[in-house]
Amino acid sequence: MMPPDRDFYEILGVRRGASQEEIQRAYRKLARANHPDVNKDPSAEDRFKEVSEAYSVLSDPRTRRRYDAFGPEFRQVPDDVDPETWARAGGRGAGAGRAGARGGGAGFGGFQEGVDLDDLFEGLFSGRRGRSGASWGPIPGADQEAEIVLTAEEAYRGGRRSITVGSRGLRVDIPPGVTDGQRIRLAGQGGRGGDGAPAGDLYLIVRIAPHPRYRIEGRDIHVLLPVTPWEAALGASVAVDTPGGETKVKVPPGTPGGRRLRLRGRGMPGRGDKSGDLYAEVRIMVPERLSEEERRLFEQLAAVSAFDPRRR
Repeated sequence: MMPPDRDFYEILGVRRGASQEEIQRAYRKLARANHPDVNKDPSAEDRFKEVSEAYSVLSDPRTRRRYDAFGPEFRQVPDDVDPETWARAGGRGAGAGRAGARGGGAGFGGFQEGVDLDDLFEGLFSGRRGRSGASWGPIPGADQEAEIVLTAEEAYRGGRRSITVGSRGLRVDIPPGVTDGQRIRLAGQGGRGGDGAPAGDLYLIVRIAPHPRYRIEGRDIHVLLPVTPWEAALGASVAVDTPGGETKVKVPPGTPGGRRLRLRGRGMPGRGDKSGDLYAEVRIMVPERLSEEERRLFEQLAAVSAFDPRRR
């Protein structure tokens, strides 16, 4: 995850009022340019992760609204907090300073002038004594949520990952075969408790970045399988890339374009027999340019073949 001072719109190179189509177009361009399989620059993978995280937030209307309202702190702000209240209380993401939260008068949720909001928030959210001496007692820390964007390869194989949440650096164990939307619990890494109360937990919500060659649905992996006309007609064993590396797909003789070939258990790994499947969709490709010999052979085939796909 990226540091909180980076602006998602700036990363994608779009204006704040950009349409979803503009955001998607910008992401696809940057993802292709910085994907580690395409760009061998050592810093390309970090840029790809930044771009993917920015897209995962801005492509979802709900999280985009929260990001626009609360800025980099949007993941730590509870769902029921009003943006104007957050701004007046000094939320950094909304651009309001802490000094602007004092003596709010009736404009802040009906509080009368003289209420020290710093004192109020200290009591509510940390459980410590405010400057007025009032104690709110031990209050357990709140559970928190944050998103972690993974490449398909990282989600497949799992492993150790360094992330930044707010100002904290954490090391996370990613289990192999995590799926989009899955939550990873980090016990005791949430909000701090007050007056000796335990800290809350941090839940990382997994987001799998789109991939240029295949897509993941649950634990199933879908890939396109380009084959030649003769491979489709005669049958062949064809190599295909997956997040777990290269594997072989057996194309039966007479395979038409569009057929999906299923490899059981070759999708995202799971416990026991819970692994997903790999679906390879056949795409029959023809040469853009023919050599003289190739043209002669195709002409011979056209002359002797009685096959007519329009009369099947």
